[in-house]
Amino acid sequence: MSAHALRHFCSPAMTTPMKTNLLDLDRAGLTDFFTARGDKGFRATQVMKWIYGQGVTDFEAMTNISKGLRTDLQGCAEVCLPKVVSDHLSDDGSRKWLLQMADGNCIETVFIPEAGRGTLCVSSQVGCMLNCSFCSTAQQGFNRNLGSGEIIAQLWIAARDLGQTSDGERVISNVVMMGMGEPLLNYDNVVRAMGIMLDDYGYGLSRRRVTLSTAGVIPALRQLREDCDVSLAVSLHAPDDLLRDQLVPLNKKYPIRELLDACKDYVGEGRRRVTFEYVLLAGVNDSDAHARQLARCLEGVPAKVNLIPFNPFPETRYQRSSGNRTHSFFEILNKAGIVTITRRTRGDDIDAACGQLAGQFQDRTRRRERMQKATRVAGL
Repeated sequence: MSAHALRHFCSPAMTTPMKTNLLDLDRAGLTDFFTARGDKGFRATQVMKWIYGQGVTDFEAMTNISKGLRTDLQGCAEVCLPKVVSDHLSDDGSRKWLLQMADGNCIETVFIPEAGRGTLCVSSQVGCMLNCSFCSTAQQGFNRNLGSGEIIAQLWIAARDLGQTSDGERVISNVVMMGMGEPLLNYDNVVRAMGIMLDDYGYGLSRRRVTLSTAGVIPALRQLREDCDVSLAVSLHAPDDLLRDQLVPLNKKYPIRELLDACKDYVGEGRRRVTFEYVLLAGVNDSDAHARQLARCLEGVPAKVNLIPFNPFPETRYQRSSGNRTHSFFEILNKAGIVTITRRTRGDDIDAACGQLAGQFQDRTRRRERMQKATRVAGL
C-alpha cells in the first residue's frame, strides 16, 4: 500500500478496524489504493465524483462501479465522517458546526454567507500549537493535528447541509483555512486536503478561492508555494517585532522582516496580494502611530490589510477598539495607498466570530489550566 493510503477508522461500534478511510486519500492516493488491489486507476475518479460531486458515502449506491468491487470496498474501505454534535445558526446567517472526531475530540467549523459568495472557515488542528494571546482557540491549548480526511470532512458536511443555490451551484464558493489551529504546522494533511478542494473531481475550487491563513511558519510557507499555491493570509497584528513578540510568540522565531520577505516571494510579480490580518486591540496596537508604522512596514509588499474587530472571550484582558479608533486607523492606511478593509463581525452571537472558536477537547499542553490558575491569582 502507498504511503498515501493513510489508515483511519471510526469507533469499534461503527466499523471494522483497519478499513481505509477514503477521505484521507487525494486522487493520487486513491489511484494507488485501487491499483494496489489489482484494479484500474480510473476507479479513483469514479469514486471521487460520487463522494464529492454527489455526496454519496454508501458504496452500494455507486452504480457505475461493478457489484463485485462494491462488495470488496464494503470490506476494506469506508467514508468516515465526524459526528455533528451541534449545529447553530446565527442571526446574521452564519452557521457553526461542532464536530466530534473518532477519538472524542471536537472541533468547530463556520460558514459565513456574504453577497455573491459563501465562505467556509475550516479547522486544521484540535486546538492550536501556537499561543497567540488574543485568540480564544490558543487559550484552549492543543491536542493533535487533524488528518486530511478530518479536514476535508468539514467541507463535505457543510456542503451536504447547505445544499445548492437556486441555480444549482454549491452554496460554498470559498474555503479559508482560518479555523482552529495553525495550518502550516500540519503541513502534509492540510496540503492533501486542499488538493482535494482544488481537484476537478473533488470540489473544483480555484486557487484564488482557497485561502490559507498562517501566523508565519516561514519554511513551510516557502514550500507551500511549490506544492499548493493557494491564496495567502498572514496573521500580523502588530507593526514591530517587540509588540508582535507579545501578541504572536511565533514572531520570536520568525520575525516580521523575514516573514514579509517570504510573503513577497510567495506572490511573486503580478497582481496577487497577501492579505494581512490585523486584530485591533484597544490601547495595545490601535494608535495612529501604530497605523503609520504599519504603513511603513508594508512598503514594497503587495498587501491588502484586513482590520478585524477583537471578539472577546472569557478571562481575556483585551478589549475591542472603538469605532472612531478603527476609522482613524483605516484612514491612515488608506491614505498611504494600502488597500484596507474593515471586517464586519459575523456570528459573534454563537461564538463563531474570528478568534472565538474553541471546540471541546483534552488539552495536552496544560495551557488552559495554567491560564485559569493565573487568572485566579490575579483576581480577575
